[in-house]
Amino acid sequence: MKNTYFDLIEQSFYFPQDGFDLRNEGLTFHGVSLKYLIEKHGTPFRFIYLPKIGDQIKKAKNLFNRVIKNNGYKGKYNFCYCTKCNHFYHVINEALKHNVDLETSSSFDIDLILSLHQKGRIKKNIKILHNGYKTDDYLHKILKLHAMGFTNSIVIFDSINEYHRLTKMKPKHKIKVGVRMSINEEPQSAYYSSRLGIPPGDILEFFLKDLKTNEAFELKMLHFFVDSGIKDTPYYWGEFQKALKLYVLLKKECETLDSFNLGGGFPIRNHLGFEYDYEYMINEIVGNIKAACSDFKIPEPDIYTEFGKYTVGEAGAIIFQVLEQKQQNDNEVWYIIDNSLMNTIPDAWSIQEKFILLPVNKWNHEYGRVNIGGISCDHSDYYNSEDFNQEVSLPLYEKEDKEPLYLGFFHTGAYQDSVSGYGGIKHCLIPSPKHVIIDRDDAGNIVDTVYREEQSVIEMFKILGYDE
Repeated sequence: MKNTYFDLIEQSFYFPQDGFDLRNEGLTFHGVSLKYLIEKHGTPFRFIYLPKIGDQIKKAKNLFNRVIKNNGYKGKYNFCYCTKCNHFYHVINEALKHNVDLETSSSFDIDLILSLHQKGRIKKNIKILHNGYKTDDYLHKILKLHAMGFTNSIVIFDSINEYHRLTKMKPKHKIKVGVRMSINEEPQSAYYSSRLGIPPGDILEFFLKDLKTNEAFELKMLHFFVDSGIKDTPYYWGEFQKALKLYVLLKKECETLDSFNLGGGFPIRNHLGFEYDYEYMINEIVGNIKAACSDFKIPEPDIYTEFGKYTVGEAGAIIFQVLEQKQQNDNEVWYIIDNSLMNTIPDAWSIQEKFILLPVNKWNHEYGRVNIGGISCDHSDYYNSEDFNQEVSLPLYEKEDKEPLYLGFFHTGAYQDSVSGYGGIKHCLIPSPKHVIIDRDDAGNIVDTVYREEQSVIEMFKILGYDE
């Protein structure tokens, strides 16, 4: 009896499932035939499926608003998109169609905000949260933005030093500000306290000594951020409760404080067996804030989230062709793909991030354990889906097969392009793959367009100075 790859997936997970199905013995992604895309665009190529971005935003907004209504919560919910997660115009433009606010993290993000305004994509009343370390250039640009009429900008102080430097710049109008609370990192971290934010024991004194008496500023927000995201763990709830207690203490002293920023986002699916109860987590968050406010008789704050990876991560994918299979010893088989894994999904190499890996075709073939390697000369240019140095299960095939095996890495829409340096120089001068944008027209039909062709030798040589 054959143990096909389809049998493996069907027995191990619920399949088909959201976003993934089979049609004509080929994998589809949100109803888009990947075989069609391969035939049209070749490999390798990356793509972004824009409708998924709106789906994620609507899901989060609907869940928060439903929980807020069911709990009789008085505050409002604000969805912010983190521009650093994926800076492409077509991505941010799609998010803005769903009335999101924005979060910036560097001075260059302010130039992006100005560009969006010039294109008519945002209005001056949009809420913008300014996070990250504030260089003087960053602070000057924020003041410029404020002077232009972006008065809903909130400068979130990452240190008390930022406050003093901004004060010396003598803002001409009252500036809305927030403070970021430093957290304790998870036990396995290389350090105990985050370098980001102000120690919680210093924040109340900072407010009473400096902010409270400075008429140039109006404290609006307390912000905290857990890097591992909003998860149902003792660690997350411990940091959450610490921030909530600090909010209560600050609110007792500050009438203008009215916003509680949860920072880090929801997790996304990185394997087919992913389970996460979004509604339960939102209900616990809202319920805990409401209870604390009731106990201390303070108004319930507006809730902010900064969702980047959650917004765009599940919209992205990269498709490769297996060029060759190599039997290196009695037990190890390597599938060599037509680009570099280090270059195209750097999170997998640098922080061992996992992605959904599925074959596009040959689901009716028997499966086996294989390793996946890129075409660079680097030892680390490989991918594994389990623990470090383990193999993955994929369809086996004969070398004489006329149709190549195609592989897809899914939910790669967050950070991969910015971390790998899109359009720049890559390891071994392996070019950035073709970039495709996929959308649907008003009738629901697929519209796929090439955003940028595969990077050329001429483009790379120009960067390296060989054309001079």
